[in-house]
Amino acid sequence: MGSQQIDIVMLPFMAHGHLIPFLSLATQIHHRAGFNIAIANTPLNIQYLRSTFHQHQNPPWIHLFELPFNSAGHGLPPNSENTENLPLDQIGKLVISSVSLKTPFHNLLLDIIKKQGKPPLCIISDVFFGWVVEVANIMNTVNITFATSGAYGTLALFSFWLNLPHRKTDSEEFNLPGFPERCKFHVSQLHEFMRKADGNDSWSRFLKSQFSSSLQSFGWLTNTAEELEPLGLDSLRKYTQFPVWPIGPLLQKQLLNKSPLSSSSSTTQHAGKSPGISAEKCVEWLDMHDLASVLYISFGSQNTVSRSQMMELAIGLEKSWTPFIWVIRPPLGFDLKAEFRSEWLPEGFEARMKESNQGLLVKNWAPQLEILSHKSTGAFLSHCGWNSTMESLSQGVKIIGWPMAAEQAFNSKMLVDEMGVSVELTRGVQSSISSEKVKEVIGIVMEKEGKGGDMKRKVEEIAHQIREAVKDEGNEKGSSIKAKDDFISAIKTRKQEVFSASILDLSAN
Repeated sequence: MGSQQIDIVMLPFMAHGHLIPFLSLATQIHHRAGFNIAIANTPLNIQYLRSTFHQHQNPPWIHLFELPFNSAGHGLPPNSENTENLPLDQIGKLVISSVSLKTPFHNLLLDIIKKQGKPPLCIISDVFFGWVVEVANIMNTVNITFATSGAYGTLALFSFWLNLPHRKTDSEEFNLPGFPERCKFHVSQLHEFMRKADGNDSWSRFLKSQFSSSLQSFGWLTNTAEELEPLGLDSLRKYTQFPVWPIGPLLQKQLLNKSPLSSSSSTTQHAGKSPGISAEKCVEWLDMHDLASVLYISFGSQNTVSRSQMMELAIGLEKSWTPFIWVIRPPLGFDLKAEFRSEWLPEGFEARMKESNQGLLVKNWAPQLEILSHKSTGAFLSHCGWNSTMESLSQGVKIIGWPMAAEQAFNSKMLVDEMGVSVELTRGVQSSISSEKVKEVIGIVMEKEGKGGDMKRKVEEIAHQIREAVKDEGNEKGSSIKAKDDFISAIKTRKQEVFSASILDLSAN
Protein backbone atom coordinates (compact mmCIF):
# COMPACT_ATOMS: atom_id res chain seq x y z
CA MET A 1 0.00 0.00 0.00
CA GLY A 2 2.95 2.29 0.59
CA SER A 3 2.21 5.80 1.91
CA GLN A 4 -0.81 6.37 -0.31
CA GLN A 5 -4.17 6.80 1.35
CA ILE A 6 -6.89 4.42 0.18
CA ASP A 7 -10.17 6.25 -0.37
CA ILE A 8 -12.41 3.40 -1.54
CA VAL A 9 -12.24 -0.36 -1.04
CA MET A 10 -14.03 -2.61 -3.54
CA LEU A 11 -15.13 -6.24 -3.18
CA PRO A 12 -16.52 -7.81 -6.39
CA PHE A 13 -18.17 -11.22 -6.64
CA MET A 14 -15.88 -13.99 -7.91
CA ALA A 15 -16.85 -14.02 -11.60
CA HIS A 16 -15.21 -12.37 -14.62
CA GLY A 17 -18.53 -10.71 -15.48
CA HIS A 18 -18.37 -8.92 -12.11
CA LEU A 19 -14.62 -8.35 -11.76
CA ILE A 20 -14.31 -6.41 -15.03
CA PRO A 21 -17.20 -3.97 -14.34
CA PHE A 22 -15.76 -3.30 -10.86
CA LEU A 23 -12.38 -2.55 -12.43
CA SER A 24 -14.05 -0.24 -14.99
CA LEU A 25 -15.93 1.52 -12.21
CA ALA A 26 -12.71 1.98 -10.22
CA THR A 27 -11.02 3.51 -13.25
CA GLN A 28 -13.85 5.94 -13.90
CA ILE A 29 -14.16 7.03 -10.26
CA HIS A 30 -10.40 7.65 -10.13
CA HIS A 31 -10.50 9.73 -13.30
CA ARG A 32 -13.33 11.88 -11.94
CA ALA A 33 -12.23 12.27 -8.31
CA GLY A 34 -8.57 11.26 -8.16
CA PHE A 35 -9.34 8.65 -5.49
CA ASN A 36 -6.96 5.82 -4.71
CA ILE A 37 -8.88 2.57 -4.83
CA ALA A 38 -8.26 -0.91 -3.46
CA ILE A 39 -9.82 -4.06 -4.91
CA ALA A 40 -9.84 -7.15 -2.70
CA ASN A 41 -10.56 -10.70 -3.82
CA THR A 42 -9.25 -14.25 -3.74
CA PRO A 43 -5.68 -14.82 -4.99
CA LEU A 44 -6.53 -16.22 -8.44
CA ASN A 45 -9.04 -13.45 -9.11
CA ILE A 46 -6.48 -10.82 -8.17
CA GLN A 47 -4.05 -12.52 -10.57
CA TYR A 48 -6.74 -12.32 -13.26
CA LEU A 49 -7.26 -8.60 -12.63
CA ARG A 50 -3.51 -8.00 -12.72
CA SER A 51 -3.29 -9.82 -16.07
CA THR A 52 -5.64 -7.24 -17.63
CA PHE A 53 -3.12 -4.42 -17.06
CA HIS A 54 -0.39 -3.47 -19.50
CA GLN A 55 2.63 -5.69 -18.78
CA HIS A 56 0.67 -6.99 -15.78
CA GLN A 57 1.49 -3.81 -13.83
CA ASN A 58 -1.42 -2.08 -12.14
CA PRO A 59 -1.32 1.76 -12.10
CA PRO A 60 -0.15 3.40 -8.85
CA TRP A 61 -3.64 4.57 -7.82
CA ILE A 62 -5.07 1.06 -7.72
CA HIS A 63 -4.14 -1.45 -5.01
CA LEU A 64 -4.87 -5.17 -5.31
CA PHE A 65 -5.23 -7.23 -2.14
CA GLU A 66 -5.44 -11.01 -1.95
CA LEU A 67 -7.88 -12.57 0.53
CA PRO A 68 -7.04 -16.17 1.53
CA PHE A 69 -9.49 -18.73 0.16
CA ASN A 70 -9.39 -22.51 0.18
CA SER A 71 -11.73 -23.86 -2.51
CA ALA A 72 -11.29 -27.48 -1.44
CA GLY A 73 -12.56 -26.57 2.02
CA HIS A 74 -15.90 -25.66 0.45
CA GLY A 75 -16.34 -28.80 -1.61
CA LEU A 76 -14.97 -27.18 -4.78
CA PRO A 77 -12.26 -28.48 -7.13
CA PRO A 78 -8.73 -27.19 -6.43
CA ASN A 79 -8.08 -23.61 -7.59
CA SER A 80 -11.78 -22.95 -8.21
CA GLU A 81 -12.07 -19.32 -7.18
CA ASN A 82 -14.53 -18.00 -9.77
CA THR A 83 -17.48 -19.21 -11.79
CA GLU A 84 -15.50 -19.97 -14.95
CA ASN A 85 -16.12 -23.56 -16.12
CA LEU A 86 -18.05 -24.51 -12.98
CA PRO A 87 -21.40 -26.35 -13.28
CA LEU A 88 -24.41 -24.83 -11.53
CA ASP A 89 -24.25 -26.97 -8.39
CA GLN A 90 -20.63 -25.93 -7.82
CA ILE A 91 -21.43 -22.27 -8.59
CA GLY A 92 -23.91 -22.56 -5.72
CA LYS A 93 -21.12 -23.77 -3.43
CA LEU A 94 -18.89 -20.90 -4.59
CA VAL A 95 -21.62 -18.32 -3.92
CA ILE A 96 -22.24 -19.66 -0.41
CA SER A 97 -18.50 -19.96 0.31
CA SER A 98 -18.06 -16.21 -0.25
CA VAL A 99 -19.10 -15.60 3.36
CA SER A 100 -15.73 -17.08 4.36
CA LEU A 101 -14.13 -13.87 3.02
CA LYS A 102 -15.71 -11.87 5.86
CA THR A 103 -12.92 -12.34 8.42
CA PRO A 104 -9.96 -11.74 6.05
CA PHE A 105 -11.76 -8.71 4.58
CA HIS A 106 -12.40 -7.36 8.07
CA ASN A 107 -8.70 -7.82 8.91
CA LEU A 108 -7.68 -6.07 5.67
CA LEU A 109 -9.76 -3.03 6.59
CA LEU A 110 -8.26 -2.98 10.10
CA ASP A 111 -4.79 -2.97 8.52
CA ILE A 112 -5.72 -0.12 6.15
CA ILE A 113 -7.16 1.96 9.01
CA LYS A 114 -4.10 1.29 11.18
CA LYS A 115 -1.72 2.44 8.43
CA GLN A 116 -3.60 5.57 7.33
CA GLY A 117 -5.27 6.52 10.62
CA LYS A 118 -8.84 6.59 9.28
CA PRO A 119 -11.31 4.39 7.41
CA PRO A 120 -11.91 4.62 3.66
CA LEU A 121 -14.72 6.89 2.45
CA CYS A 122 -16.77 3.84 1.56
CA ILE A 123 -16.73 0.17 0.67
CA ILE A 124 -18.27 -0.75 -2.69
CA SER A 125 -19.36 -4.38 -2.67
CA ASP A 126 -21.27 -6.76 -4.89
CA VAL A 127 -25.00 -7.39 -4.44
CA PHE A 128 -24.20 -10.94 -3.27
CA PHE A 129 -22.13 -9.63 -0.34
CA GLY A 130 -24.75 -8.21 1.98
CA TRP A 131 -22.54 -9.09 4.94
CA VAL A 132 -20.27 -6.16 4.01
CA VAL A 133 -22.87 -3.72 5.43
CA GLU A 134 -22.13 -4.98 8.95
CA VAL A 135 -18.36 -4.80 8.38
CA ALA A 136 -18.66 -1.23 7.08
CA ASN A 137 -20.67 -0.17 10.12
CA ILE A 138 -18.07 -1.66 12.47
CA MET A 139 -15.33 0.24 10.61
CA ASN A 140 -17.23 3.55 10.81
CA THR A 141 -17.66 3.83 7.06
CA VAL A 142 -20.54 3.10 4.67
CA ASN A 143 -21.32 0.31 2.26
CA ILE A 144 -22.37 1.01 -1.31
CA THR A 145 -23.85 -1.91 -3.23
CA PHE A 146 -22.86 -2.14 -6.89
CA ALA A 147 -25.23 -4.06 -9.16
CA THR A 148 -23.21 -5.03 -12.23
CA SER A 149 -26.49 -5.74 -14.05
CA GLY A 150 -29.32 -3.39 -14.97
CA ALA A 151 -32.01 -2.07 -12.64
CA TYR A 152 -34.90 -4.16 -14.04
CA GLY A 153 -33.08 -7.50 -13.89
CA THR A 154 -31.51 -6.81 -10.49
CA LEU A 155 -34.81 -5.79 -8.92
CA ALA A 156 -36.55 -8.84 -10.41
CA LEU A 157 -33.85 -11.13 -9.00
CA PHE A 158 -34.00 -9.50 -5.56
CA SER A 159 -37.77 -9.47 -5.42
CA PHE A 160 -37.95 -13.10 -6.49
CA TRP A 161 -35.57 -14.41 -3.81
CA LEU A 162 -37.01 -12.18 -1.07
CA ASN A 163 -40.63 -13.13 -1.82
CA LEU A 164 -40.71 -16.43 -3.81
CA PRO A 165 -44.01 -15.33 -5.43
CA HIS A 166 -44.25 -18.44 -7.63
CA ARG A 167 -44.98 -20.39 -4.43
CA LYS A 168 -48.00 -18.22 -3.65
CA THR A 169 -50.09 -19.00 -6.73
CA ASP A 170 -51.35 -22.02 -8.65
CA SER A 171 -50.96 -20.12 -11.92
CA GLU A 172 -47.87 -20.30 -14.11
CA GLU A 173 -47.93 -16.50 -14.18
CA PHE A 174 -47.12 -14.33 -11.18
CA ASN A 175 -46.40 -10.75 -10.20
CA LEU A 176 -43.18 -9.62 -8.55
CA PRO A 177 -43.43 -7.13 -5.65
CA GLY A 178 -41.90 -3.86 -6.77
CA PHE A 179 -43.14 -4.09 -10.36
CA PRO A 180 -46.39 -2.66 -11.79
CA GLU A 181 -49.35 -5.02 -12.04
CA ARG A 182 -49.01 -5.11 -15.84
CA CYS A 183 -45.61 -6.84 -15.56
CA LYS A 184 -46.49 -10.51 -15.55
CA PHE A 185 -43.70 -13.04 -15.03
CA HIS A 186 -43.84 -16.72 -15.98
CA VAL A 187 -42.40 -19.82 -14.32
CA SER A 188 -40.64 -20.70 -17.58
CA GLN A 189 -38.47 -17.62 -17.00
CA LEU A 190 -37.08 -19.29 -13.89
CA HIS A 191 -34.15 -21.66 -14.00
CA GLU A 192 -34.97 -25.08 -12.57
CA PHE A 193 -33.25 -24.34 -9.24
CA MET A 194 -35.33 -21.16 -8.92
CA ARG A 195 -38.57 -23.03 -9.63
CA LYS A 196 -37.68 -25.52 -6.89
CA ALA A 197 -36.85 -22.79 -4.35
CA ASP A 198 -39.15 -23.03 -1.32
CA GLY A 199 -37.36 -20.90 1.26
CA ASN A 200 -35.62 -23.83 2.95
CA ASP A 201 -33.15 -24.74 0.21
CA SER A 202 -29.53 -23.52 0.36
CA TRP A 203 -29.98 -20.94 -2.45
CA SER A 204 -33.02 -19.40 -0.75
CA ARG A 205 -31.43 -19.24 2.68
CA PHE A 206 -28.22 -17.65 1.44
CA LEU A 207 -29.67 -15.17 -1.08
CA LYS A 208 -32.52 -14.00 1.14
CA SER A 209 -30.02 -13.25 3.90
CA GLN A 210 -27.52 -11.46 1.64
CA PHE A 211 -30.09 -9.53 -0.38
CA SER A 212 -31.90 -8.39 2.78
CA SER A 213 -28.61 -7.08 4.15
CA SER A 214 -27.76 -5.34 0.86
CA LEU A 215 -30.98 -3.37 1.24
CA GLN A 216 -29.40 -1.77 4.34
CA SER A 217 -26.67 -0.15 2.23
CA PHE A 218 -26.11 3.62 2.09
CA GLY A 219 -27.07 3.50 -1.60
CA TRP A 220 -26.70 1.54 -4.84
CA LEU A 221 -24.72 1.97 -8.04
CA THR A 222 -26.17 0.31 -11.15
CA ASN A 223 -24.51 -0.48 -14.46
CA THR A 224 -27.17 1.23 -16.56
CA ALA A 225 -28.27 4.71 -17.64
CA GLU A 226 -31.25 6.82 -16.60
CA GLU A 227 -32.65 6.95 -20.14
CA LEU A 228 -32.33 3.21 -20.76
CA GLU A 229 -34.43 1.88 -17.91
CA PRO A 230 -37.08 4.36 -16.77
CA LEU A 231 -39.34 1.59 -15.45
CA GLY A 232 -36.53 -0.43 -13.85
CA LEU A 233 -34.94 2.55 -12.10
CA ASP A 234 -38.23 4.02 -10.90
CA SER A 235 -39.29 0.62 -9.54
CA LEU A 236 -35.88 -0.03 -7.91
CA ARG A 237 -35.87 3.36 -6.16
CA LYS A 238 -39.38 2.85 -4.80
CA TYR A 239 -38.50 -0.66 -3.63
CA THR A 240 -35.20 0.19 -1.91
CA GLN A 241 -36.09 3.67 -0.63
CA PHE A 242 -32.50 4.91 -0.89
CA PRO A 243 -30.27 6.61 -3.49
CA VAL A 244 -29.69 4.70 -6.73
CA TRP A 245 -27.01 6.08 -9.04
CA PRO A 246 -27.13 4.73 -12.63
CA ILE A 247 -23.51 5.18 -13.71
CA GLY A 248 -23.31 2.94 -16.80
CA PRO A 249 -22.98 1.39 -19.15
CA LEU A 250 -19.35 0.71 -18.21
CA LEU A 251 -18.07 0.18 -21.74
CA GLN A 252 -14.83 1.07 -23.50
CA LYS A 253 -14.72 4.60 -24.88
CA GLN A 254 -13.75 3.33 -28.33
CA LEU A 255 -16.89 1.21 -28.42
CA LEU A 256 -19.07 4.19 -27.51
CA ASN A 257 -17.33 6.60 -29.86
CA LYS A 258 -17.45 4.17 -32.80
CA SER A 259 -13.64 4.46 -32.88
CA PRO A 260 -11.36 1.61 -33.97
CA LEU A 261 -10.89 -0.74 -31.02
CA SER A 262 -7.45 -1.03 -29.48
CA SER A 263 -5.58 -4.29 -29.83
CA SER A 264 -6.05 -4.88 -26.09
CA SER A 265 -9.86 -4.64 -26.17
CA SER A 266 -10.53 -8.35 -26.34
CA THR A 267 -7.56 -9.41 -24.28
CA THR A 268 -8.81 -7.25 -21.41
CA GLN A 269 -12.14 -9.08 -21.47
CA HIS A 270 -10.64 -12.55 -21.98
CA ALA A 271 -7.35 -12.52 -20.11
CA GLY A 272 -6.01 -16.02 -19.66
CA LYS A 273 -8.18 -17.58 -22.39
CA SER A 274 -7.04 -19.02 -25.71
CA PRO A 275 -8.58 -17.25 -28.70
CA GLY A 276 -10.51 -19.37 -31.17
CA ILE A 277 -9.75 -16.86 -33.93
CA SER A 278 -7.81 -13.62 -34.23
CA ALA A 279 -9.66 -10.32 -34.40
CA GLU A 280 -8.03 -9.66 -37.78
CA LYS A 281 -9.37 -12.88 -39.33
CA CYS A 282 -12.80 -12.24 -37.88
CA VAL A 283 -12.94 -8.72 -39.32
CA GLU A 284 -11.65 -10.00 -42.65
CA TRP A 285 -14.53 -12.52 -42.79
CA LEU A 286 -17.08 -9.85 -41.81
CA ASP A 287 -15.75 -7.50 -44.49
CA MET A 288 -16.87 -10.00 -47.13
CA HIS A 289 -20.54 -9.70 -46.11
CA ASP A 290 -23.23 -7.09 -46.65
CA LEU A 291 -24.28 -4.36 -44.23
CA ALA A 292 -26.15 -5.71 -41.17
CA SER A 293 -26.43 -9.17 -42.74
CA VAL A 294 -24.51 -11.31 -40.21
CA LEU A 295 -25.93 -13.01 -37.11
CA TYR A 296 -23.49 -13.33 -34.21
CA ILE A 297 -24.14 -16.23 -31.80
CA SER A 298 -22.63 -16.55 -28.34
CA PHE A 299 -24.00 -17.74 -25.00
CA GLY A 300 -21.30 -16.21 -22.80
CA SER A 301 -18.25 -17.82 -21.26
CA GLN A 302 -20.12 -20.10 -18.85
CA ASN A 303 -23.04 -21.40 -20.89
CA THR A 304 -23.74 -23.95 -23.57
CA VAL A 305 -26.85 -25.63 -24.98
CA SER A 306 -28.00 -29.26 -25.07
CA ARG A 307 -26.96 -31.60 -27.84
CA SER A 308 -30.43 -31.63 -29.42
CA GLN A 309 -30.69 -27.83 -29.22
CA MET A 310 -27.28 -27.48 -30.87
CA MET A 311 -28.33 -29.76 -33.71
CA GLU A 312 -31.61 -27.91 -34.36
CA LEU A 313 -29.87 -24.53 -34.16
CA ALA A 314 -27.34 -25.63 -36.78
CA ILE A 315 -30.03 -26.99 -39.13
CA GLY A 316 -32.10 -23.81 -38.73
CA LEU A 317 -29.09 -21.61 -39.43
CA GLU A 318 -28.31 -23.49 -42.63
CA LYS A 319 -31.94 -23.29 -43.77
CA SER A 320 -32.07 -19.54 -43.12
CA TRP A 321 -29.20 -18.78 -45.53
CA THR A 322 -28.18 -16.08 -43.05
CA PRO A 323 -24.42 -15.52 -42.68
CA PHE A 324 -23.34 -16.17 -39.09
CA ILE A 325 -20.45 -16.30 -36.63
CA TRP A 326 -21.07 -18.93 -33.95
CA VAL A 327 -18.94 -19.20 -30.81
CA ILE A 328 -19.36 -22.91 -30.24
CA ARG A 329 -18.53 -25.12 -27.26
CA PRO A 330 -19.23 -28.75 -26.33
CA PRO A 331 -22.90 -29.30 -25.45
CA LEU A 332 -24.39 -29.74 -22.02
CA GLY A 333 -22.99 -32.73 -20.16
CA PHE A 334 -19.50 -32.45 -21.68
CA ASP A 335 -16.41 -30.60 -20.48
CA LEU A 336 -16.62 -27.06 -21.90
CA LYS A 337 -12.82 -27.02 -22.24
CA ALA A 338 -12.72 -30.28 -24.21
CA GLU A 339 -12.11 -30.58 -27.93
CA PHE A 340 -15.24 -29.94 -30.00
CA ARG A 341 -16.53 -33.00 -31.90
CA SER A 342 -18.03 -32.81 -35.36
CA GLU A 343 -20.66 -35.39 -34.36
CA TRP A 344 -22.44 -32.73 -32.30
CA LEU A 345 -23.39 -30.95 -35.54
CA PRO A 346 -25.16 -32.19 -38.70
CA GLU A 347 -22.89 -34.32 -40.87
CA GLY A 348 -20.65 -32.14 -43.04
CA PHE A 349 -22.06 -28.92 -41.54
CA GLU A 350 -18.79 -27.16 -40.78
CA ALA A 351 -17.31 -28.01 -44.19
CA ARG A 352 -20.42 -26.72 -46.01
CA MET A 353 -20.46 -23.50 -44.01
CA LYS A 354 -16.79 -22.92 -44.78
CA GLU A 355 -17.16 -23.70 -48.49
CA SER A 356 -20.23 -21.48 -48.94
CA ASN A 357 -18.82 -18.77 -46.65
CA GLN A 358 -22.19 -18.73 -44.87
CA GLY A 359 -20.85 -19.53 -41.44
CA LEU A 360 -17.76 -19.07 -39.32
CA LEU A 361 -17.53 -21.45 -36.36
CA VAL A 362 -15.25 -20.23 -33.59
CA LYS A 363 -14.11 -22.57 -30.84
CA ASN A 364 -13.77 -21.29 -27.25
CA TRP A 365 -14.18 -17.52 -27.56
CA ALA A 366 -14.31 -14.82 -30.24
CA PRO A 367 -13.40 -11.10 -30.26
CA GLN A 368 -16.93 -10.02 -29.36
CA LEU A 369 -16.36 -6.27 -29.26
CA GLU A 370 -14.86 -6.26 -32.75
CA ILE A 371 -17.73 -8.39 -34.08
CA LEU A 372 -20.53 -6.31 -32.56
CA SER A 373 -18.96 -3.03 -33.68
CA HIS A 374 -18.58 -4.20 -37.30
CA LYS A 375 -21.02 -2.78 -39.85
CA SER A 376 -21.86 -6.25 -41.21
CA THR A 377 -23.25 -7.49 -37.88
CA GLY A 378 -27.02 -7.15 -37.82
CA ALA A 379 -28.17 -9.20 -34.82
CA PHE A 380 -26.88 -11.07 -31.78
CA LEU A 381 -28.28 -14.42 -30.62
CA SER A 382 -27.43 -14.00 -26.95
CA HIS A 383 -27.94 -15.43 -23.46
CA CYS A 384 -28.85 -11.86 -22.44
CA GLY A 385 -26.09 -11.49 -19.86
CA TRP A 386 -25.91 -7.80 -18.99
CA ASN A 387 -22.39 -7.06 -20.25
CA SER A 388 -23.15 -8.64 -23.64
CA THR A 389 -26.52 -6.88 -23.77
CA MET A 390 -24.95 -3.47 -23.21
CA GLU A 391 -22.25 -4.13 -25.80
CA SER A 392 -24.90 -5.09 -28.34
CA LEU A 393 -27.24 -2.17 -27.63
CA SER A 394 -24.37 0.33 -27.69
CA GLN A 395 -23.64 -0.72 -31.28
CA GLY A 396 -27.26 -0.65 -32.44
CA VAL A 397 -27.34 -4.44 -32.86
CA LYS A 398 -30.71 -6.20 -32.46
CA ILE A 399 -30.99 -9.21 -30.16
CA ILE A 400 -32.44 -12.70 -30.36
CA GLY A 401 -32.84 -13.84 -26.77
CA TRP A 402 -31.97 -17.26 -25.38
CA PRO A 403 -31.62 -16.61 -21.62
CA MET A 404 -29.92 -19.31 -19.56
CA ALA A 405 -29.64 -18.46 -15.84
CA ALA A 406 -29.35 -15.77 -13.14
CA GLU A 407 -31.31 -12.63 -14.11
CA GLN A 408 -30.93 -13.25 -17.86
CA ALA A 409 -34.60 -14.16 -18.44
CA PHE A 410 -35.60 -10.91 -16.72
CA ASN A 411 -33.18 -8.97 -18.94
CA SER A 412 -34.68 -10.72 -21.95
CA LYS A 413 -38.21 -9.81 -20.85
CA MET A 414 -37.20 -6.15 -20.57
CA LEU A 415 -35.55 -6.18 -24.01
CA VAL A 416 -38.75 -7.57 -25.54
CA ASP A 417 -41.50 -5.84 -23.54
CA GLU A 418 -39.97 -2.49 -22.56
CA MET A 419 -37.42 -1.79 -25.31
CA GLY A 420 -38.81 -3.69 -28.29
CA VAL A 421 -35.33 -4.60 -29.57
CA SER A 422 -35.42 -8.38 -29.14
CA VAL A 423 -37.35 -11.52 -30.02
CA GLU A 424 -36.98 -14.48 -27.69
CA LEU A 425 -36.16 -17.80 -29.38
CA THR A 426 -36.40 -20.04 -26.30
CA ARG A 427 -35.35 -20.25 -22.64
CA GLY A 428 -32.78 -22.40 -20.89
CA VAL A 429 -31.35 -25.80 -21.75
CA GLN A 430 -34.40 -27.91 -20.95
CA SER A 431 -36.62 -26.43 -23.67
CA SER A 432 -37.07 -28.01 -27.08
CA ILE A 433 -36.61 -25.97 -30.22
CA SER A 434 -37.10 -26.83 -33.89
CA SER A 435 -35.00 -25.83 -36.85
CA GLU A 436 -38.13 -24.26 -38.38
CA LYS A 437 -38.56 -22.01 -35.33
CA VAL A 438 -34.89 -21.02 -35.56
CA LYS A 439 -35.30 -20.14 -39.25
CA GLU A 440 -38.52 -18.21 -38.57
CA VAL A 441 -37.12 -16.07 -35.75
CA ILE A 442 -33.91 -15.31 -37.64
CA GLY A 443 -36.01 -14.22 -40.63
CA ILE A 444 -38.15 -11.88 -38.52
CA VAL A 445 -35.21 -10.21 -36.78
CA MET A 446 -32.86 -9.94 -39.77
CA GLU A 447 -35.41 -8.46 -42.19
CA LYS A 448 -34.91 -4.82 -43.11
CA GLU A 449 -38.63 -3.96 -43.09
CA GLY A 450 -41.55 -4.98 -40.87
CA LYS A 451 -40.76 -5.97 -37.30
CA GLY A 452 -37.04 -6.26 -37.99
CA GLY A 453 -37.01 -2.69 -39.31
CA ASP A 454 -38.89 -1.42 -36.25
CA MET A 455 -36.42 -3.20 -33.97
CA LYS A 456 -33.51 -1.61 -35.83
CA ARG A 457 -34.92 1.89 -35.42
CA LYS A 458 -35.47 1.33 -31.71
CA VAL A 459 -32.02 -0.15 -31.08
CA GLU A 460 -30.36 2.73 -32.95
CA GLU A 461 -32.24 5.16 -30.71
CA ILE A 462 -31.01 3.27 -27.62
CA ALA A 463 -27.43 3.33 -28.93
CA HIS A 464 -27.77 7.12 -29.23
CA GLN A 465 -29.13 7.32 -25.66
CA ILE A 466 -26.14 5.34 -24.38
CA ARG A 467 -23.67 7.67 -26.10
CA GLU A 468 -25.51 10.71 -24.71
CA ALA A 469 -25.58 9.26 -21.19
CA VAL A 470 -21.80 8.89 -21.04
CA LYS A 471 -20.97 12.13 -22.87
CA ASP A 472 -18.42 14.27 -21.05
CA GLU A 473 -17.43 17.17 -23.28
CA GLY A 474 -16.83 20.54 -21.66
CA ASN A 475 -20.09 21.67 -20.09
CA GLU A 476 -22.01 18.80 -21.68
CA LYS A 477 -22.40 16.01 -19.19
CA GLY A 478 -24.57 12.97 -19.78
CA SER A 479 -26.84 11.51 -17.11
CA SER A 480 -24.38 8.77 -16.13
CA ILE A 481 -21.55 11.29 -15.71
CA LYS A 482 -23.78 13.44 -13.51
CA ALA A 483 -24.74 10.35 -11.50
CA LYS A 484 -21.05 9.54 -10.87
CA ASP A 485 -20.47 13.11 -9.71
CA ASP A 486 -23.55 12.96 -7.45
CA PHE A 487 -22.29 9.70 -5.93
CA ILE A 488 -18.82 11.14 -5.29
CA SER A 489 -20.38 14.25 -3.74
CA ALA A 490 -22.63 12.11 -1.53
CA ILE A 491 -19.80 10.08 -0.01
CA LYS A 492 -17.68 13.23 0.51
CA THR A 493 -20.61 14.92 2.24
CA ARG A 494 -21.16 11.87 4.43
CA LYS A 495 -17.49 11.97 5.44
CA GLN A 496 -17.82 15.64 6.41
CA GLU A 497 -20.97 14.92 8.44
CA VAL A 498 -19.18 12.14 10.35
CA PHE A 499 -16.21 14.45 11.00
CA SER A 500 -18.48 17.26 12.23
CA ALA A 501 -20.37 14.87 14.51
CA SER A 502 -17.11 13.63 16.05
CA ILE A 503 -16.02 17.25 16.74
CA LEU A 504 -19.33 17.91 18.47
CA ASP A 505 -18.89 14.77 20.59
CA LEU A 506 -15.42 15.92 21.63
CA SER A 507 -16.75 19.40 22.48
CA ALA A 508 -19.54 17.94 24.60
CA ASN A 509 -16.98 15.96 26.60
